[in-house]
Amino acid sequence: MPLTADLGVFGGSGFYSWLPDLEETRIHTPYGPPSDRIAVGTVAGRRVAFLPRHGRDHSVPAHAVNYRANIWAFHSLGVKEILAPCSCGSLQPHLNPGQFVILDQFVDRTRGRADTFFHGPETRHIAAAEPYCPRLRQLAVDHCARLGIQAHPTGTIVVIQGPRFSTRAESAWFTRMGWDVVGMTQYPEAILARELGICYTGIALVTDCDVGLAMETGREPVSIEEVFRVFHANVEKVQALILAMMGDMRGERLCPCEEEAQKAILG
Repeated sequence: MPLTADLGVFGGSGFYSWLPDLEETRIHTPYGPPSDRIAVGTVAGRRVAFLPRHGRDHSVPAHAVNYRANIWAFHSLGVKEILAPCSCGSLQPHLNPGQFVILDQFVDRTRGRADTFFHGPETRHIAAAEPYCPRLRQLAVDHCARLGIQAHPTGTIVVIQGPRFSTRAESAWFTRMGWDVVGMTQYPEAILARELGICYTGIALVTDCDVGLAMETGREPVSIEEVFRVFHANVEKVQALILAMMGDMRGERLCPCEEEAQKAILG
């Protein structure tokens, strides 16, 4: 019997302890291989698929992630909702390391990433004014409050190409533009899910102060060591939030995500 799941999570091996009936599978997609094997099991009565976005040994940098294959692999399992934690750097002084930002907007500053499934003859002009699922966003906000996790209920992430961090000039520009955090993975992941009518929410953990803000405020600028230190110090909070959300997700999709994907189809 083929594996199926209706909920997908971009998370690595730290999540697998939740899966008493864990099965792993490699999925072949029309867009090449996903980042790693997908682990499928049951959590809170839901069939859940876990995929480490960067591979289990973090061998796939953000600019090289096969985002289309990852999203398509989830879609081929039957996934209708995706929870997508990510790390990010703060661009504003009120956003501190260890806090969460429940994303509602992104700004794309990547280049050359394959960012649509539809190159013709079928074309879809997907609406992106509100790129994140409002229902899942509110669920994340509510559960952060219940768990005592300090979270900002809205925020704009500027997505850079990577793997390098921003220059001081770039970072200062992002801050002047009023964007909240900077990261490398939310685009095109969020919009690819939207093209397929999958509900998607971005849960950003602030791991550092980006270099422009650090220079302004006298804090230590971003380094990969600090990113990993703060991430590992807070990963249990990320896992607790996702587990709490799963227990409150009953498969009722009272949101426009699926309808918007249908509206995008021409002809």
